[in-house]
Amino acid sequence: MITVHHLENSRSQRILWLLEELELDYEVKRYERDPKTMLAPASLKQVHPLGKSPVITDGDVTLAESGAIIEYLVDYRANGRLAPAPGTRERVDYTYWLHYAEGSLMPLLVFKLVIGRIPTRPMPFFARPIARRISSGLQAQFLDPRIGENLAYLEHELSGRDWFVGDSFTAADVQLSFPLEGAAARGGLDDRYPRLSGFLQRIHERPAYQRALERGGPYQLLT
Repeated sequence: MITVHHLENSRSQRILWLLEELELDYEVKRYERDPKTMLAPASLKQVHPLGKSPVITDGDVTLAESGAIIEYLVDYRANGRLAPAPGTRERVDYTYWLHYAEGSLMPLLVFKLVIGRIPTRPMPFFARPIARRISSGLQAQFLDPRIGENLAYLEHELSGRDWFVGDSFTAADVQLSFPLEGAAARGGLDDRYPRLSGFLQRIHERPAYQRALERGGPYQLLT
């Protein structure tokens, strides 16, 4: 039995969604973030040495990293369902998007989140204006332009189609969902990007996505 060690409001939500799309049996073990640090609890380190989420266990397999988990589930547990056939151009594009989501887009969004929180951290009162200037400067001069470039790129890639690989929904769309939901929540994805907004609406309307929300519990990136 596949077990998803599911951290609230995290990347592991898309693993639940993928499992629902693949119609695979699984169980969920939930973990809550530390209310002060918002980090994963130490108990996750009993599953994986880095205390990461998502992480799945499946027999003697323990696997972290969203992309690796998606490839494992699709290739080893679902006979390649929701992935283009090996050796095709669509498979090349599929592999690219699996890596792009966490390798290019997500680091920018995480950096923006961390930098944005700096002025709210405890510090001497005289340091707070300096922290605000540094935070706003980094966001305005570096992060927001880079995120905007990526969103424009993704918007263009959806020209004339609903999904990122060929004409069909694939697991690459699942992988891209989390950074795009993060961008919609706090990264500038707004009505300037109608195709990306339409993509998010389509995935949120999928029955498997709704079932995954029921299994996983509250998902605050959507609010």
